[in-house]
Amino acid sequence: MSTSPADLVREFHLAFGLDARTRPTEVDPELAAHRGELLAEEAAEVAEVAVDGPLDKLAHELADVVYVAYGTALVHGIDLDQVIAEIHRANMSKLGPDGQVDRRADGKVLKGEHYRAPDVSSVLRGQGWIPAARRAASDPGA
Repeated sequence: MSTSPADLVREFHLAFGLDARTRPTEVDPELAAHRGELLAEEAAEVAEVAVDGPLDKLAHELADVVYVAYGTALVHGIDLDQVIAEIHRANMSKLGPDGQVDRRADGKVLKGEHYRAPDVSSVLRGQGWIPAARRAASDPGA
């Protein structure tokens, strides 16, 4: 059995008859809002236990956030692993060639002069996404 979050969540969605698209797609606003509410609910549960724990409850709530995030990506037909890889590439470019890291007073890593922003649109286009503006231009009746 796979332990990949994408595979596990796909199995869940297929078993329970939930949306599982294979190409990036804008979805009905009501469904999109529902997925946003699920994510907000899970994030709030993380915030509740983040400071006072216990650690096993925090781990559970963090996993729920990831599970719902992957489910939301699946509903939209997004290969989230590829998007995360692009975000990671961008985040790693925050490290200067000298190995130095710029940080804010609270420890947050800042974007330095060598930072290259993620190109998520390109990743989605590689997955088959056609942006709405481009789709409308190619099909005036759309």
